[in-house]
Amino acid sequence: MNKFGKRLVVALMAASMLATPVYAAPNTDEIQAEKEQKEKEVQSVQAQLQTMVSKISETEEKLITKGEEIQKAKEDLAEAEKKQEQQYESMKVRIKYMYEQGDTKALEDLFTSNSIADFLNQADYIETVHNYDREKLEEYVETKEQIASLKESLEKDLEKLEKMQASFESQKEALSETLTQKQAEVANLDQELQAAIAQAAAEEEARRKAAEEAQRKAAEEAASKESASNSNTTSGQGSTSGNQTSGNTASGNTTNRPSGGGTSNTNKNDTAEKPSTSKPSASKPSTGSGSNTSTSTGNTSAASRIVSAARSCLGTPYVWAGDTPGVGLDCSGLVKYCHSVAGISVARTSSALGAGGRAVSSPQPGDVVCYPGHVGIYIGGGQMIHAPQPGDVVKISSVYSCGTPWYRRYW
Repeated sequence: MNKFGKRLVVALMAASMLATPVYAAPNTDEIQAEKEQKEKEVQSVQAQLQTMVSKISETEEKLITKGEEIQKAKEDLAEAEKKQEQQYESMKVRIKYMYEQGDTKALEDLFTSNSIADFLNQADYIETVHNYDREKLEEYVETKEQIASLKESLEKDLEKLEKMQASFESQKEALSETLTQKQAEVANLDQELQAAIAQAAAEEEARRKAAEEAQRKAAEEAASKESASNSNTTSGQGSTSGNQTSGNTASGNTTNRPSGGGTSNTNKNDTAEKPSTSKPSASKPSTGSGSNTSTSTGNTSAASRIVSAARSCLGTPYVWAGDTPGVGLDCSGLVKYCHSVAGISVARTSSALGAGGRAVSSPQPGDVVCYPGHVGIYIGGGQMIHAPQPGDVVKISSVYSCGTPWYRRYW
C-alpha cells in the first residue's frame, strides 16, 4: 500500500472516532407499551359498554312484556267491573219487584248501604235475593279485587324495571364518556410514538451525515497532504530530467521524424449514433362513465306517510307496550305504528329496529333514529319525533348529540 492509501485509511479511522452530538432519543418502547396498555383498557370498556347495551335491550323487552300484562289486567278489570255493574242492576230490578210485592226490607237495605259490599253484608240473601245473584255478585267482587291486586303488583314490577333501566342508561353514559377518554389517550400516545420514531430517525440520519462529512473532510485533508508531497517530488525529478535532456541535445542526438507527405485520415462515419431522446407518450387510463356512487332514496311516498303518521301521534302519553295513538305509545311502538301506516312491517323493540332495515349515513325524513334502548322518527333538519320516557308524551326534539345515533331505513 502506498503512502497516500495509508494516510487515507488513517484519516478515515480518525474521522470515525470523532465525537458526534448525542441526543436523548425518546424511549419508543415505553410509549409503545403504554399505548398497548391503554388499548387493552379501551377493549375492556368497550366490552363493558356492549354488556350494558345488552342489558338495556333485555330490560326493554321485559318492560314491554310487563306493560302488555298491565294493559291486559286493566282490560280484565274493566270487564269485571262492567259485569258486576250489570249484575247489580239486574238485582236492583228484582228487589224493586219484591218491594212492589210488599217486601220493604230489601229496598231499605239498598238505599241505606254505602256500597255494594255494604249492601251484601246487610241484605238477607235467603229472603231478598236469589242465591244465583248472590253467588255471581260475590264472584265478580272477588274477581275485581284479584285483578286490581294483580294490576297493582304489575305496576310495582314495572316501576322497578324502569328504575333498573334508568340505572343501566346512566352506567352506559358513564362508560361512553370513559371510552371516549380512553380512545383520546390512545390517539395521543400514538402521536407521541410516531413523533418519537420520527425524531429517532432524524437523529440517526444526523449522525450518519456527520460521520460522512467527517470522513469526507479527513479524506480531503489526506489527499491535500499527498498532493503537496507529490508536488515536491515531481519538482525534484523535473530538474534532473532537464539536465539529462540538455546533455543529449549537446551531443547531437536527434530524433528521426517521418516525412511530411502523409496525413492522418479520420473516418467521420465511425461516429457513434446518439440514441433518440424522444419518449413514448404515457398511456392514460380510460375515463369511462365510472361507477354510480349515488344510492337509492327509496320510496319517498312511504317515507312521507311515516312522517305524517308520526305527527298525528304528537301528544300521546308514553305507555310501556303502548301501540295506540292518542291512548299510549312507547318509543318502538311509535315507530312500528308509523311504519304500519305506510304498509311496512317492522320489529317491536328498539334493539331489533336498530339492527334491521338498511343503514344510511345521510338521513332523510322517515328514517329511524337509533340509540341503544331508544328509537324515533327522523323528520329532517336535525329533528325527530319520539316517545321519550314514562311521564312524557310523543314530541318533536332535536336528535341527541350524545350517544352517537345511527340511522336505519325501511322504506
